[in-house]
Amino acid sequence: MKKIGFVIPWYADAIPGGAEMELREVSSHLHYAGVAVEILTTCVKEFGSDWSVNYYKEGEDSTANGITIRRFKVRKRDNAAFDAVNAKLMAKTPITPEEEETFLREMVNSPDLYAYMSEHVDDYSLFVFIPYMFGTTYYGAQVCPYKSVLIPCFHDEAYAYIGKFKELFPKTAGMVFNAHPEAELAERLYGFSHSSTKTIVMGIGMDTDIVPDPAAFREKFKVKEPFILYAGRKDEGKNVHTLVKYYAEYIKRRETDLRLILIGGGQIELPEELVKSGRILDLGFVDRQDKYNAQGAAEFLCQPSKNESFSLVIMESWLCGRPVLVHADCAVTRNFASESNGGLYFGNYFEFEGCTDYILEHKNEAWMMGSNGKNYVMKNFDWDVIVDKYKRFFADITGESEK
Repeated sequence: MKKIGFVIPWYADAIPGGAEMELREVSSHLHYAGVAVEILTTCVKEFGSDWSVNYYKEGEDSTANGITIRRFKVRKRDNAAFDAVNAKLMAKTPITPEEEETFLREMVNSPDLYAYMSEHVDDYSLFVFIPYMFGTTYYGAQVCPYKSVLIPCFHDEAYAYIGKFKELFPKTAGMVFNAHPEAELAERLYGFSHSSTKTIVMGIGMDTDIVPDPAAFREKFKVKEPFILYAGRKDEGKNVHTLVKYYAEYIKRRETDLRLILIGGGQIELPEELVKSGRILDLGFVDRQDKYNAQGAAEFLCQPSKNESFSLVIMESWLCGRPVLVHADCAVTRNFASESNGGLYFGNYFEFEGCTDYILEHKNEAWMMGSNGKNYVMKNFDWDVIVDKYKRFFADITGESEK
């Protein structure tokens, strides 16, 4: 098999979370398994920077693992035109085909990248694009759809309903989904079963050798009481405010010393009296081992987000032996909890209260849920499993040997 070119709008070893981390992990593990991989990206720094600014020098670079990065300059864009259409999409207001063209044309784009792909198409077995909504994916996949595979990270959001995507995606060679509900959404929107596009529910690989030390967490952060853990970005998009609100209501209704501990970046308004009293503890960023120790020490991890295509922290919690509580409105995390029998889900306050009561009052069952979850991760998302599935899927698409 020739090279696999992973295409992403921006790339850096230090970018945490999201599609960037998924690509970094997938490409690294394939590289270690002997697959020739490269990363094709722009000179833009990251998602939150100006998409018209070439922060990095164009040309060849390399990752910390020695994988070649090829960076290409972006062209200037009409921010105002893009923002006007994007505002409609965010408000779920229908847009015209002309506005779709504006949205795709005026986001992050690199004609130099597309020209390189066209000139060197024979050097690559496949181009793998992540995520779905950016110009680098839309225009890049049109260079050679028969060699294009997407790791789309679809959500049920306005962007997924763009007509231009419905025209293009069923012409591509393959789709790699992170979870069954994502695949079901994609089938409903794009009808892949009626196209030649090959699809697979892959998931995201996990390093499964996590060893938590709950006692070390409690000693380091002076936590003696039982606690609910939230791990991740703290903003309303992750629905953390609902968890905070429900926790505050719960401790009003129960005689309990249960605490809520938050770890991760971002900021959200927290009840001042609960912070001052120590009932809510926001630790911000902690190192990886501290995170694992916290997950092992928690009564359960609560992932309240309604919009996930996967959830690394849920898998980590299970690897640390603890159950999870997820939101019923997130099809992906609810499916994980149900399929694994590793957790519960809630849709309103009283369901949250009942689930919390159950986990706190049924220690053996909570332990079993954590154990079920760990077995589920080991069976489906250990990196050896994921790498083997990627190699077989790519070989199936190209008709080439896995070697």
